[in-house]
Amino acid sequence: MGPVLNALIKLQSVENQLRAAKAKLARCRRNVIIQENHVRSLQNTYEAKKEEIQLTKVQSDRLELELRTREEEITKLRAHLNTAKTNKEYAAVLTQLNTTKADNSKIEAQILELMKDIEADEAECKNIKSQIDERKQALEQTRKETEQMAAKYEAEIEEIQAEWDKKTQNIPEEPLRVFKRVAETYDGEALAVVDKQENKTDAYSCGGCFMGITTESVNLLLSKDDIIRCPSCTRILVISDSQD
Repeated sequence: MGPVLNALIKLQSVENQLRAAKAKLARCRRNVIIQENHVRSLQNTYEAKKEEIQLTKVQSDRLELELRTREEEITKLRAHLNTAKTNKEYAAVLTQLNTTKADNSKIEAQILELMKDIEADEAECKNIKSQIDERKQALEQTRKETEQMAAKYEAEIEEIQAEWDKKTQNIPEEPLRVFKRVAETYDGEALAVVDKQENKTDAYSCGGCFMGITTESVNLLLSKDDIIRCPSCTRILVISDSQD
């Protein structure tokens, strides 16, 4: 292989370092995003629970109003009972009175259940609020640590990027353009080493996709300095030092 392919091999090494450093920076920042999403989820749960409590209180207030109205009705029925003029009238009023009392007992039970629900939801709300406060404190600490780590990774990336730019100075425009395009396709892995299959003469395969490579392509790599790409995965083929 000639100077262009050898330069691409050196560039690939720096490309790997650059992508690894960028991946560390991304993971570092992703941790903050994950915690922010967790806090946001807790806040949404907290707001939903508060709304649920409010709706339950409205329902309870409505039943309380209905109960007061019915209590007034009971008072009137009792007064009517005392002024009933016939046994039939007395029996009818008494039946209505007992029915209303039974209905009121049901409403009181409903109100009691609603109050229990409100109490339980308010306790849960308090617990969620406590979790939010704890998570926010942890998030702020993570942000501070992340800023420090990110600054370190950014400095590392800047240093590696400078090395990457230096490695490209002696690479012609077209090979470099191909390298960049293939690198974007395969997460930085633009090159693939040609592998010679064991116990087989003149049998080669691409180290990237493991598909067969012709002997003609290998001979061109050994004798020229041209960009030859795998016909299957399109990676740029190179020969390892042991095969030169």
